[in-house]
Amino acid sequence: MSVWELQGCCNHNQVVFIATVGAFIFAILALWRTPLLTPFKLITVFLHEASHAIACILTCGKVEGIKVDANEGGATYTRGGLQWIILPAGYLGSSFWGMILVLASTDLLSARIAAACLVAALIVVLCIAKNWFLRGLCIGFLVFLGAIWVLQETTKLRILRYVILFIGVMNSMFSVYDIYDDLISRRVNSSDAEKFAQICPCPCNGLMWGVLWGIISFILLCASVYLGLVILE
Repeated sequence: MSVWELQGCCNHNQVVFIATVGAFIFAILALWRTPLLTPFKLITVFLHEASHAIACILTCGKVEGIKVDANEGGATYTRGGLQWIILPAGYLGSSFWGMILVLASTDLLSARIAAACLVAALIVVLCIAKNWFLRGLCIGFLVFLGAIWVLQETTKLRILRYVILFIGVMNSMFSVYDIYDDLISRRVNSSDAEKFAQICPCPCNGLMWGVLWGIISFILLCASVYLGLVILE
């Protein structure tokens, strides 16, 4: 039997995992337009823009700065690189990071590593941030993750894995919603998908690319849950 197949479901850990993911999805949908989720939405915007930056660097471009605004918008300023890789990296990258964080939450050691990577990324972006709002967001989440880590290590409050899981689910859902909001409900002409359609030689408009990226993002969310169950088996 392949290690990627579920041989039996569900044990206690798998039930808790499924229930927690379901509870987080319900809470995110219920509180979507409330200020309670704003900090987490902004951190997903940060990961969206960071994905553009990583794609730029990997394609030999230069990142000149990253900006995140209070209205949940953002921008990555790049020079050079391959635009046909950089542009879709925002939507798909945030879904990918969401998947990684969901999987990391299945084990305390991997959750610690994921939290450490988030801290490192926040420190790097703090140095290249283009606006004070993003700098404040980075500092705020550094303090938040530091406090969660201290509670994890010094008390019986074992919440680090659940915080990482929540950020992962939030990233996966926000990516799908962002694609819907930009390309279906409002049709933003400056969206990544619209820009990608302009440089792509195939006869596809921004909406078609957005739908495709949305499907991929949803598949990544489902895959992360499935693989999480396999890990916990």
